[in-house]
Amino acid sequence: MTATSPLATPPRSAGRALVESLQQHRVERIFCVPGESYLEVLDALHDAPDIDLVVAKHEGAAACMAEADGKLTGRPGICMVTRGPGATHASVGVHIAQQDSTPMILFIGQIARNHVGREAFQEVDYQSMFGKLAKWVVEVTDAERMPEILARAFHLAVSGRPGPVVVALPEDMLLQDCTVPVCAATPVEEATLSAQTLERITQALSQAQRPLVMVGGPDWTPAARQALQTFASQWQLPVACGFRRQDALDNNDAHYVGHLSLGMNPKLIQRIKDCDLILAIGTRIGDIETDGYTLLQPPRIAQRLIHIHADPAELGRVFQADLAAACTAGSALRSLAATAPGSPPPWQAWTAQARNDHQAFVTPPAPHPQLQGPDLAAVMQHMAEVLPADSIVTNGAGNYAVWLHRFYRYRASRTQLAPTCGSMGYGLPAAVAAALRHRDRDVICLAGDGCFLMYPQELATAQAHGARLTVLVINNGMYGTIRMHQEKLHPGRVSGTQLSGPDYVQLAKAFGAHAERVQRTEDFAPAFARARQHDGISLLELCTDPQQITPAMRLSR
Repeated sequence: MTATSPLATPPRSAGRALVESLQQHRVERIFCVPGESYLEVLDALHDAPDIDLVVAKHEGAAACMAEADGKLTGRPGICMVTRGPGATHASVGVHIAQQDSTPMILFIGQIARNHVGREAFQEVDYQSMFGKLAKWVVEVTDAERMPEILARAFHLAVSGRPGPVVVALPEDMLLQDCTVPVCAATPVEEATLSAQTLERITQALSQAQRPLVMVGGPDWTPAARQALQTFASQWQLPVACGFRRQDALDNNDAHYVGHLSLGMNPKLIQRIKDCDLILAIGTRIGDIETDGYTLLQPPRIAQRLIHIHADPAELGRVFQADLAAACTAGSALRSLAATAPGSPPPWQAWTAQARNDHQAFVTPPAPHPQLQGPDLAAVMQHMAEVLPADSIVTNGAGNYAVWLHRFYRYRASRTQLAPTCGSMGYGLPAAVAAALRHRDRDVICLAGDGCFLMYPQELATAQAHGARLTVLVINNGMYGTIRMHQEKLHPGRVSGTQLSGPDYVQLAKAFGAHAERVQRTEDFAPAFARARQHDGISLLELCTDPQQITPAMRLSR
């Protein structure tokens, strides 16, 4: 008589074991486009009412939704797509998650195992396809290993530098029995700054005359944000936030001095050059933050550099720091917040002037006398004044975002959803994910006309799931960023950058949305109020001046 293993469980299909693993890891929502390659998983989800299945209209949008959900929760966002075209469409979300350091798991239905290598219908080698984009790519070829692989996938997605994991699921494997019980990823104790490292950081600060704190990276929880605020206040330190990480510190805080981004304040650029100590926390210190590595030139910079990042592999990868510590931003700042200078620091005037420079930069200038349509600076200022602090604002890529990043004020944690990889189309799917995650909060999506037209069909997803959000379509009839660069290099030779779109108001109404067209600055505030009062999806088309390509630049000089 054979003894039953204490680790065995009654057999069920691998597809059902997968869903049990998702439940074990507290997955509440999956974004998907269905496919016959993973019908066994879909059938198992029919018996899992605790998991909300959100069916997007395009796999790229589903992946963006999952990535945005990962940003909001700090847990892996979950996306499921079918083989071949489904996976290639969803690759945009994997790229965003990789560059934005967002925990995410993409599940892909795969061809049957005995068809591999024959270029069967929709066959793709996912290891080759995603090998340089994801933290781990795995194909589950043994049904009994499903729980083990899922536990590892969840662990890798959040450990070190968070990122995407891709799991391929052969359709025949999903039907086979799995007798292994589900298991959760093993929790790992978070690293902390050693007493010696903490002493070296405070000693470097005490020796500085013009310090600057740079923050960025993922997962700025409310606790991490509060610790940053405490640390900056006790040491009177100026804090600059990385590209599309502006919500790491309340923008109204006296120590917030601007964003290291496209359209950066020229005086902040000079301040980076003039500082003598940079304390970089959470950020990889990328090319956007350094203006193409010109403000800080690798591998050694003129300033003293202390670099704190969760992943040891990122330390020394580009910049050689004077002191490097492998630690999450939140953990490091809990330790730093418990320190204080022994005497008033000598850089208080330096910090105050940096704040004054920032305040002057974000004060909307008088609009150009020939401006046609709404003044976007006034639009962003109004939004900052009337929206609650916990409102979530999303955007994709395009010059319209320069106004948002400059004139809007982020005041609470996890309220900025924007792709640091510069992916067009992200704003609307991200807004859908945010509206479903936080149904009690205002969710505002900003999208240029070209950006919006990437995934306009996701208005149907929002409508189907009862999401409440407002979309602002910034319509200037062109791909503005590309047009700007085109004018610099090939003045007067417009090619491929003109854009003809639909009637956005009628399009939105076809999806059941409240929609209006705004053609004057003074009409925006009442239209925005009506949009926010609507219990559902709303869209405002802002017909903006195509000549005003940035807050400070017009196409015709």
